[in-house]
Amino acid sequence: MLGQLFPERIFSRKLNPSADKRLRLAQARAEESIVQAHVENALMFVDNLAEDLPFDRAIETYVRVMGIPEPLASTVVTRTLVVLGEDLVPYHRRAPESARPEETGRPPLRLDDASDARVRTIRRA
Repeated sequence: MLGQLFPERIFSRKLNPSADKRLRLAQARAEESIVQAHVENALMFVDNLAEDLPFDRAIETYVRVMGIPEPLASTVVTRTLVVLGEDLVPYHRRAPESARPEETGRPPLRLDDASDARVRTIRRA
């Protein structure tokens, strides 16, 4: 019966590679928009419930109330925590290995030297 309503020649099952690529890109963009909307709304929950709930419970409440399924829920929680943590824990890039201490203006860390000295002190005792 459905074959009569949707004939195969009109709605083919397989897309050409170019159309399939555009479809996947559009789907990725749509999914990203959904995640971003959930993150913004979860942040609103955190702000509005700040007096009553800690931020982690507010995010969990948002996910539960909205009924977000698990693969998406983990992404929303992680990205919401990243946004909240940007002010509390600033991101520091590691200096590239090719950068020398003279170039960065910082003295080299001597962590290995300190641990070696501790081992030598312990062995002497």
